[in-house]
Amino acid sequence: MEEEQLWVKQVLAGDKEAYANIINKYKNQLYATVLRMTRNPQDAQDFVQDAFIKVYRNLDKYKADGSFSSWLYRVAINHCMDEFRKKQYTTVQVEVDEEKVVNPNHPEIIFLKHEKSRQLERLVSILPDDERLIILLRYVNEVNYEEISEIMGVPLSTVRNKLHRAKKKMRETTKREGGYFHDLSNDR
Repeated sequence: MEEEQLWVKQVLAGDKEAYANIINKYKNQLYATVLRMTRNPQDAQDFVQDAFIKVYRNLDKYKADGSFSSWLYRVAINHCMDEFRKKQYTTVQVEVDEEKVVNPNHPEIIFLKHEKSRQLERLVSILPDDERLIILLRYVNEVNYEEISEIMGVPLSTVRNKLHRAKKKMRETTKREGGYFHDLSNDR
């Protein structure tokens, strides 16, 4: 049994303190993902906080046969998309100092550890929302294709096609505008 499933059972049994374990485990990586969706640190904090509240209130709907992290991401991403639709949300490019926002040694942040992070952020930011989200889940959060499919509620083939198209667009932009993005040549 995953530790998350144990925590879920504890919370559902009335141990509200067990929920802190879930928050502590996922807050940084969820914030990093949402920040890249919103490109606004304050909105990202608000959306993550709201998402954790939704997760808490709907914990009884989590089915232990699937990955808890996939379910958590799904709730958070759906919340963000709902907020985007409600407010006709527009994103604004902001410079983000990853070292101050998230623990720089956290494995999910490895994507941003190389010297070309600003170029990568810009390349990712020009992608359509669905392709950007797939890139972020795959390379920032190191989520596998099957989990991305589950999180986004689309077939596995769609995930692979959108990932391929996104990487192709990023390569073409890099080739056209200059720069080098070696991570896209390796399909992890």
